[in-house]
Amino acid sequence: MYWGPCPDCRRDLRATMGTDARDIQVAAYEPKMNVTPNAVATKD
Repeated sequence: MYWGPCPDCRRDLRATMGTDARDIQVAAYEPKMNVTPNAVATKD
């Protein structure tokens, strides 16, 4: 069983919508500090 567009449709899709692969820069994840520690965890 074959899934996906036929070779002719793939060629047409690449011609009209296809682009070359490119590297994307993503910012590093920085967790938010919206939770304050509870009194038991900070007790000395």
